[in-house]
Amino acid sequence: MSEDLSIRVRNELYKKKMTHTELANLLGISGAYLSDILNGSRRGKKAQEHVKHICAILGIEVNNT
Repeated sequence: MSEDLSIRVRNELYKKKMTHTELANLLGISGAYLSDILNGSRRGKKAQEHVKHICAILGIEVNNT
């Protein structure tokens, strides 16, 4: 995940008063795995699917740059 998108995700979590754990639960993944995705440690196909779901849940546009 790009640093810009990671920051936007964290900002949206704050705005929606949603915790990292709540987002992970909505996605059906662990908090640690979500953290890895947000920090860019996970970049595989499955992680990219989760990024799309994260953006849909939080109402963030995905820029493929």
